Amino acid sequence: MSDAQLESLVEDADAGSAAARAQLFAMLYKDLRRMARRALDRDGAHLTISPTTILHETYLDISKRTSVVFPDRAHFMAYAARAMRGLILDYATSRRAQKRGSGFHITRLPTEGVQLAVDDTELQRIADAVDALATMNPRLAQVVDLKFFCGYSFADIAAMLDLSERTVQRDWDQARLFLHNSLVES
Repeated sequence: MSDAQLESLVEDADAGSAAARAQLFAMLYKDLRRMARRALDRDGAHLTISPTTILHETYLDISKRTSVVFPDRAHFMAYAARAMRGLILDYATSRRAQKRGSGFHITRLPTEGVQLAVDDTELQRIADAVDALATMNPRLAQVVDLKFFCGYSFADIAAMLDLSERTVQRDWDQARLFLHNSLVES
C-alpha cells in the first residue's frame, strides 16, 4: 500500500470510521505484533501473557475509543505503543494482586526465552515518567514511544515525523535525560 493510501486510511480512521480502523490495524498487524513482543521482552518477560494477547487487547482498546486522533502512521504507532505499555502495566498490577490472594485464573506459560523479571513498581515509575514527559513536551514523548517501545531507528522516526535524523537524536538524548532524572528523583 502506498503512503498516500495509508494516509487516506489514517484520515478515515481519524474521522471515526470503524472499518478504516480495522483495516489500518490489519495492515499494520505485523509491525504491531513485533512491537508487542518487544514490549513484553523488555517490560513483561516475567508475565504469563502472549504478544498476540497484548496486540488484540490493544486493538480492542483502540477500537472502542471514538475521540482518538491519528493524523499519521507515527501517531498511530505511538498510541499503540502507549496502549500496550498500559496493558502490560495493568496486567502486571493485577497479577501482583492475584499473588496476594484475590483469585486466580489459568493461563498458558510463555515458550519464548525468559529474561530477567522487571519489578512491577519499576514499570509504573517508567510509565509515570513518560506520561510526565508527554505533558511537558509531546514530541519528546513521541520519540520515546517510537524508539523505545516501537523499536524504530532514528532514520525511521525522522521520516515519520518529518524531522532531520540529528534532531531526532537530540530529542532522544533530551528525553532520556528527563526520564533518567525523573526516575532518580522518585
